[in-house]
Amino acid sequence: MEFLLELLTEELPASHIRSAAEQIEVGFRKELLDGRIEVRSLKVLSTPRRLIVAADLSEGQEDREETVTGPPLAIAKGPDGALTPAGKGFARSQGVDESLLEAVTTPRGEYLGFKRRAKGTPTADILKTAVPRVLGSLTFPKMMRWAESPFRFSRPIHGLLCVFGGVPVDTSFEGFRATDETVGHRIASPGPVRARTFEEYASALAGRSVVVDPERRKSMIVAEIEAALAPLKAKIYPDPELLDDLTLNVEHPFVVFGSFQEAYLSLPLEVLATAMREGQKLFSVVRERKQLPHFLGVADAVGDAKGLIRRGNERVLRARLEDARFFWDQDRKVPLAERAAGLKNVLFQEKLGSYEDKSLRLKKIVGYLCDKLGAADIKAETVEAAGLCKADLLTEMVKEFSGLQGRMGGLYAKLEGAPAAVHQAIYEHYQPGSLEDASPASLSGAVLSIADKMDSIVGAIGVGLQVSGSSDPFGLRRNAHGVCKVALDRKLRFSLPLLLDRILAVYGDRLSLERAATKAACLDFFSGRLRFILEKRGFRYDLVSSALAPGVDQITDVLARVEALDALKSSPQFEPFILMAKRINNIIKGTPPAKIDPELFAEKEERDLASTLSIIRDNAQPMIARGDYARAQGILFKLQPVLNTFFDKVLVMAEEKKVRQNRLGLLQSISKMLLAIADYSLVVVEGEKGSRPKGAR
Repeated sequence: MEFLLELLTEELPASHIRSAAEQIEVGFRKELLDGRIEVRSLKVLSTPRRLIVAADLSEGQEDREETVTGPPLAIAKGPDGALTPAGKGFARSQGVDESLLEAVTTPRGEYLGFKRRAKGTPTADILKTAVPRVLGSLTFPKMMRWAESPFRFSRPIHGLLCVFGGVPVDTSFEGFRATDETVGHRIASPGPVRARTFEEYASALAGRSVVVDPERRKSMIVAEIEAALAPLKAKIYPDPELLDDLTLNVEHPFVVFGSFQEAYLSLPLEVLATAMREGQKLFSVVRERKQLPHFLGVADAVGDAKGLIRRGNERVLRARLEDARFFWDQDRKVPLAERAAGLKNVLFQEKLGSYEDKSLRLKKIVGYLCDKLGAADIKAETVEAAGLCKADLLTEMVKEFSGLQGRMGGLYAKLEGAPAAVHQAIYEHYQPGSLEDASPASLSGAVLSIADKMDSIVGAIGVGLQVSGSSDPFGLRRNAHGVCKVALDRKLRFSLPLLLDRILAVYGDRLSLERAATKAACLDFFSGRLRFILEKRGFRYDLVSSALAPGVDQITDVLARVEALDALKSSPQFEPFILMAKRINNIIKGTPPAKIDPELFAEKEERDLASTLSIIRDNAQPMIARGDYARAQGILFKLQPVLNTFFDKVLVMAEEKKVRQNRLGLLQSISKMLLAIADYSLVVVEGEKGSRPKGAR
């Protein structure tokens, strides 16, 4: 049966809508699962004024058999087996025929009881309590109260539509009784709407200028943009994040096409696009990567017949572009090197010092990275960029448009005649801003990006800043994702533990947490972020666990290891090999380290195994060293037939202690070699029940 819910509110910010939609889906799925209600489908939709749930649910719980117990059997029946007064009283109180009573065995002993069919609770009754519980549990980055109620929510609530099977659910939330009514678009068509099914609801609201499906709204926006720009053979400056926000900011999208004076085209494309985006949420219009004197906006309206929306945007944008042109002219009067001297007065973090301190650390870190990456040809320029990369924080342009950090420094450095490696590194060092963002195109930019992010991560963890749940005030997750993405995209091979050692040495005694503890916490943090990235790419959680088990040294190696496992998981050799690895681990588990003495080999099969191990290790180690895990893993498969023969013919746990330890040492050597590629014992094979590691998602 169909379940439809709408919570009507004042306009919610896009970030709050995303958070609420996720919480609502998780909350209702849990409530319905706990209530033993079958969920055939469930989706959460939204507009800036509506949080919507549409689901197909079972009519109620399935009936189930339950056992009702009464007094202990020794009290309920006499020696002759007849019911005592206590037993008869139990039957009367339950309204059950005495012939249906029987002995029931429980952990506490035998009792008199009977079985009966318990009728399942209707879904409507489950929803009655689930709806206010789920909605009341929603949390937002910023919460508010209104009127006299102590209740806190993102924005004031205006109504509750809640229907199951075409009938309003007998529930309420914060003083609003559930009905089958809502209202249309706040300005274009605010009249009442009545709906008892989702189809009826969506159709009726569409007639009232409300498009409830965000994907439909996005398609409308894209189609209108393409139609508006077709005559110009132009496109919008790519900004998927802005498109997503605008989709959630409107109930009925209307694309506004406007223009500005060509005189402002002397400003860089980055400045124009940012000036339009920040504050007004406008798209920049480009053709062949060159700005045109036009913009596109998205209004929550059905039209702009008098051009009021267009002219309003043009008027505000003109003022912003005038400011930007003034900043552009003024900023260029002071060289970046001169501005950099003022960074000593700009605080980076209370315990980590100023941005001048950070710049000095970055110069040392990028120098180290260039050495380790064999990039001596760009070392001097990248070190120079590290000293200048934060100087644009003191420019008027960045003070006004914070999203231009780094990029303005790169543009100013280029105008000053800085070498390409210098201005590119400055321009790109904040990239990537997310896993969807592009990595730096230049090697100097990639090195400076990694150095900047690693400095922030080590510093924050080293002074005890915590990342928990949705709280990440220093952007550590974003920075770690950026480091991993740059390393993976550009296939940069450097030792993460050694880089951490270098950064910790650069920080000296500024950090409050002990060095070893800081390093361990950083490695654990990166392991968790790599797990998130790899699972997001579609790799199985157990393969990711297996690939992470050897530790995070080379970031690129973790990806190579999981790719090797993923490529071979369908091989007929793979499952027997995994079972063999598990068998080895089970045998050696808890045994003390043992050395191999060839003189103690008593059987041909163990000599053959030792010889094969030596040959395979000599061949595999160079492959592992250069990150060629697919080929190394293929070679390891050759161990399997020799190991099978060994297990068939040789008793590992021999009575003689020295022989037993020698054989255990041989298996430990094999396990050690396998672990250089992956912990195969963590791979789940058919028939096994795997469990996700704690904290995995």
